[in-house]
Amino acid sequence: VQLQACGGGLVQAGGCLRLSCAASGRTFSSYAMGWFRQAPGKEREFVAAITWSGTSTYYADSVKGRFTVSRDNAKNTVYLQMNSLKPEDTAVYYCALTQDWVSTTPRRYEYWGQGTVVTVSS
Repeated sequence: VQLQACGGGLVQAGGCLRLSCAASGRTFSSYAMGWFRQAPGKEREFVAAITWSGTSTYYADSVKGRFTVSRDNAKNTVYLQMNSLKPEDTAVYYCALTQDWVSTTPRRYEYWGQGTVVTVSS
């Protein structure tokens, strides 16, 4: 499986960005997907996840109400809409695929994208 994330960039606090993650090489629609982020000097942390069907979504408390995860299985793509961005959202954002049940734990995800950088200025 290959995952390609894009959509990062520099934005002012209060702004928005939409990340995309395109998958290839496997039946994308059969697997749960997650978004994680890693800020400089910090461990990788869970951001959001979505089940294979898209019917259930999960969010870290820090992004709940501001971020929305969604997927289009016909396009083999998962999205992360990020609104009301804060400087503390600055990080490298990764999409990941798990062959297990949807999880908030990075080690449960077997495939990872290369990451896309999000920088939020104050």
